[in-house]
Amino acid sequence: MDIGVVFQCDPPARELVSLAQRAEAAGFSHVWTFDSHLLWQEPFVIYSQILAQTERVIVGPMVTNPGTRDWTVTASHFATLNEMYGNRTVCGIGRGDSALRTLGYPPTSINELRDCVTVIRELANGRPATYRGQELRFPWATGGELEVWVAAYGPRALALAGEVGDGYILQLADPDIAAWMIGAVRAAAQRAGRDPAAIRFCVAAPAYVGDDLAHQRDQCRWFGGMVGNHVADIVGRYGATGAVPQALTDYIAGRQGYDYAEHGRAGNRHADFVPDEIVDRFCLLGPVSAHLEKLERLRALGVDQFAVYLQHDAKEQTLAAYGEHVIPALRAEPAANAT
Repeated sequence: MDIGVVFQCDPPARELVSLAQRAEAAGFSHVWTFDSHLLWQEPFVIYSQILAQTERVIVGPMVTNPGTRDWTVTASHFATLNEMYGNRTVCGIGRGDSALRTLGYPPTSINELRDCVTVIRELANGRPATYRGQELRFPWATGGELEVWVAAYGPRALALAGEVGDGYILQLADPDIAAWMIGAVRAAAQRAGRDPAAIRFCVAAPAYVGDDLAHQRDQCRWFGGMVGNHVADIVGRYGATGAVPQALTDYIAGRQGYDYAEHGRAGNRHADFVPDEIVDRFCLLGPVSAHLEKLERLRALGVDQFAVYLQHDAKEQTLAAYGEHVIPALRAEPAANAT
């Protein structure tokens, strides 16, 4: 299992670049960032610096969306970075949440997302794509290898991930819910005539290594509020039963509004409705042994990557703990089993 890390693009950007360098040295495979340009700095500018000052890590947004940039511009960003740095980017994409809502726009439609995935991937990889009724191609783009990973919770988005995604991103680390979501993506791939085994599965969630569970929960409670935004949309569309696991729909009953000025931040006052049980289920908390136990459960489900959200007051300590203990243990596991 690969281990990635997810940062916010808070200024100064040079500190994010430094954290990315430390992540690579610690053995992390991917460096992801939020993509919400009103709340944080522009990620594609920062990606160029990260790629220039590292050698191995794969870099990309978790997640971009079809609404805030022209699709051809997004594709050009990826194609240019891959030409410069040797195919070291990945495109995580969803319908859009904070990036669009802070502009007063709703998330884009499933059909728009489907078309956007195809256009970005084809253009970035030097192939023709039809966009706004015209067949387009970057004449300068050759040898590109961009994968597009779709983030999803609802049934139609999960089906889309299985039908067209190179990978699927689930932003919560509950193994039971992950099994349900991964099963839905695999079933959609099978119906579409695709090989479900060809889809990469990424689970992303806050991880905090330490012994003070009460403090860790308070630092990571924001994540349940963020997930709750997506679940509230699903409940509004499909009702509270059947569309997603009941564990997701039950906990948002006490949700009352949301302030995007505190989006993704520890201490978010609009996440008070999230109970400790949900924080424990959605996140990885406690000592290293607890992290390894949950990661092994996720790996058994077919998860290829766990991406650590580092939005709390122990970023460097958790980064170091994963580099010193978690990543080596995960790498050693197959060899131990083979002897």
